[in-house]
Amino acid sequence: MSLKGKTAIITGGSRGIGKACAIYLAKQGADIVFNYSNNSSMAEETADEIKNLGVKVQAVKADVKSSQDIDYLFNQALENFNSIDILVNNAGITRDTLLIRMKEEDWDTVLDINLKGVYLTCKAAAKHMMKKRQGRIINISSVVGITGNPGQANYAASKAGIIGFSKSIAKELAPRGILVNVVAPGFIDTDMTSVLGEKVKDNILSQIPLGRYGSPEDVAKLVTFLASDDNQYITGQVINIDGGMLM
Repeated sequence: MSLKGKTAIITGGSRGIGKACAIYLAKQGADIVFNYSNNSSMAEETADEIKNLGVKVQAVKADVKSSQDIDYLFNQALENFNSIDILVNNAGITRDTLLIRMKEEDWDTVLDINLKGVYLTCKAAAKHMMKKRQGRIINISSVVGITGNPGQANYAASKAGIIGFSKSIAKELAPRGILVNVVAPGFIDTDMTSVLGEKVKDNILSQIPLGRYGSPEDVAKLVTFLASDDNQYITGQVINIDGGMLM
């Protein structure tokens, strides 16, 4: 499953699932470009870790909800690597609260980063990939986008939106050889889940047949397969990686 000679852009690639995806893609030989929003020291550490795998890497400070920043991110990738073969949309945030307490800012910020960011990056990637008549786009959604979850109306809406958006562009881009898929993680052991209380964690674990949280590496291995040439006939699909929660 070699990705040597290919370039991957990963949004939110300095930590968590995004970092794991960047590392697994790099282990297969892909050169890596990832964006980060604020923490430059963490981005540098991640870049050094990837560089030690023997590939080229570039960390770019960019806001995924800004069209200007996305243009800058993709221009940097093309100037330094000459190609964009893989896009992994991982950047996302939560602003959890019940609907009646949810501020308009909480709604707008989550939808802008989680959904508008996917629109902007996919549009930028498609322009380049269509010329080459090949490419892989993997958008990270969530099982919450399928089931909903109390206190996460904004997050669930953004993740459900990713699913509908991805299915639509998969149909648009398939004739040009571009495969678009969605990975919907369940509860993954990241910074986002580490803040949950013990009672909440116990309740979640009781719903997972495998009896454990997933790891970022579990998600990264699936993403790497979907991004590779081993995947020739899967597009427009939503693949849950949730320990059996939704089966």
